[in-house]
Amino acid sequence: MSETTAHAQAQSGQHHPIRLYLVIWGLLFVLSAFSYMVDYLGFQGYLRWSLILIFMMLKAGLIVAIFMHMAWERLALVYAILLPPLLVLVFVALMVSESNYTIFTRLAFFGTAP
Repeated sequence: MSETTAHAQAQSGQHHPIRLYLVIWGLLFVLSAFSYMVDYLGFQGYLRWSLILIFMMLKAGLIVAIFMHMAWERLALVYAILLPPLLVLVFVALMVSESNYTIFTRLAFFGTAP
């Protein structure tokens, strides 16, 4: 690629084919349909919530990657934006495990309420 061609592309910005956006829109529609099917089919308990959360995270990931153009950003910027929420989720998981230990310890030593 010549220097003038690279400079012309840098001036005009990135152009993504409309087909990519239509495919992602279709995937978002299918994932939303799956999310609604979880309720329609009557799943209960942890299976229901885990499926809903999985579909939610997949949809959010597609939106961030394609419509917010994170798939084409530098890796440092991606890490700066995505790493802090991931670490917050890790810390929340640690707190949840600690809370279970605390409640089980209290129940073992103090018993249940009358």
